[in-house]
Amino acid sequence: MNLRERKRSDEIDPELDSEVVVAGWVQTIRKKGKIAFVLLRDRGGVVQITALKNEMGEDEYNRLTKVQRESVIAVRGRVQKSEYVKKGFEILPIEWELLNESDAPLPMGVVDKVNVELDTRLDNRFMDLRREEIKAIFELKAIMLSAIRKSLESMDFIEVQTPKILKAGAEGGATLFKLDYFGENAYLAQSPQLFKQILMSTGLERVYEIGPAFRAELSDTTRHLSEFTSLDFEMAFIESQDDVMDAVEEMLDNAIKSAVEMGEEHLKTLGLELKAPKRPYPRIRFEEAKAMLEEKGKRVENDLDTEGEKMLGEIMAEKGYEAYFVVEYPEEEKPFYIMEKPGTPWSYSFDLEFRGQELASGGQREHRPELLEERMKKKGLNPDDFEFYLKAFRYGMPPHGGVGIGVERLIQKALGLDNVRETTIFPRDRFRLVP
Repeated sequence: MNLRERKRSDEIDPELDSEVVVAGWVQTIRKKGKIAFVLLRDRGGVVQITALKNEMGEDEYNRLTKVQRESVIAVRGRVQKSEYVKKGFEILPIEWELLNESDAPLPMGVVDKVNVELDTRLDNRFMDLRREEIKAIFELKAIMLSAIRKSLESMDFIEVQTPKILKAGAEGGATLFKLDYFGENAYLAQSPQLFKQILMSTGLERVYEIGPAFRAELSDTTRHLSEFTSLDFEMAFIESQDDVMDAVEEMLDNAIKSAVEMGEEHLKTLGLELKAPKRPYPRIRFEEAKAMLEEKGKRVENDLDTEGEKMLGEIMAEKGYEAYFVVEYPEEEKPFYIMEKPGTPWSYSFDLEFRGQELASGGQREHRPELLEERMKKKGLNPDDFEFYLKAFRYGMPPHGGVGIGVERLIQKALGLDNVRETTIFPRDRFRLVP
C-alpha cells in the first residue's frame, strides 16, 4: 500500500473519489453480526471503515476486528455514500495493513467519557493530544499566531531571533534561571527586551519576535509557566506610546477574527462562540483605574494585583469592553527602560488587560543615554554591566517603544481555558520537567 496516495478524512469527496487510501488511529471497533464498523481518526476527523465479513474473508475480518484501540493502520477501500454516517460516506476495505499496534491497556482514554486529571494528561501528552478538543486548542493557537505574523508584517515589521543565553537579564532580580556557560555565569532570557531595543538603532526600525522566554518565579498558579512563548515587538520613530497601543490593538483584532473565520470547526469542537473585543480599546490612566477600584472597596497601591485586575475586568465588562489598556503606571513600578513622564511620578507605560487579566506590558522607551543611565542607577543597577546595550544609544537611537505579550495567556483567555498549561504542548513549571 502506497502511503503517498493517502488522503485525510476531510479531503475525501464522495462525488469524485471512488477509491482511496486512508491511514490513522483506530478509535473504536464495533461488531454487529457479520459487519464491523471501524472508526479511524486522523487530523481531519474520523472516517468509518465498514468491514463486511463475507467480502473480506473470515481471516482478514477477524484480524482487523481484533486490533487494539489506538493502533495505527492503513486502509485502501471503495468510497460509498451513506446517509447514516456523519461524514456522508463510508469506506469498504479492499486491503488493510497494521502499521503499529498499540499496547493495552491505554494509559488514558481518548474518547472514553471519563474525566482524567490534568497531571495524568500531561504525563501522557502524546495520547492527550489525540483528543479532538485538545487538538482544537493547538489548531486555533496556530491560526492566531499565523494571523499575528501577517498582521505585523502588513505594518512593516520584520521577524528576528535574539539570543536566549545572556550575560545579564533585562530586569535583573531573582526570577532568572542561572546556568554555567563554559565556566562563566549566564542566564536564560526573560525577554528579548534589550536586544530588540538595540535593533532600533540599526535602521531595521520595526522588528518582532515570537520565541521562548524563561521566568524562575516560585508561582504555582493557573496563569504562570516557567517557560513560555513571548511575542515581542519594537517600533522606532514613534510619536508616543499610543502608536504602540494602536499596533497591539490591530494585531489582536486580526488574530481573534482569524480564529473565528478559519477555526470555525475547532471552535465548534470546544463549544465556543468567539468574537473580537469591541474597538477602540479604552485607555484608562492608572489613577482612574485605582479610583474605580477604591469605589468598590479595593485598596490599590502602585500596581494592580490579581484581584484588582479581575475586579477592573468586571467593571469594564459592564461597560461593554473585554479589552482595554491601563496607562501611565507609577514610574517606580516600571523597569529602567520605560520613559518617565516629565515632572510627574508617572511613566509612559501601559498594560493590555483582557477579560480581567494582564496579557501584555509595554510603553515608550527612554532613548536618551544620559537619562537611561540615570534610571538604571535609580533602580539599583550598574550601567557598566549593560555597556553592550548602552553603546547602541550613544550613536543615534530614535524614539521608540514596544510591547511583550504572553502567547499562552492570550490563548487561555481567548478560549476561556481554566489553566495556561492547556495551551502548551509540553508545559514547564516549578514541578514539571518531563516529558
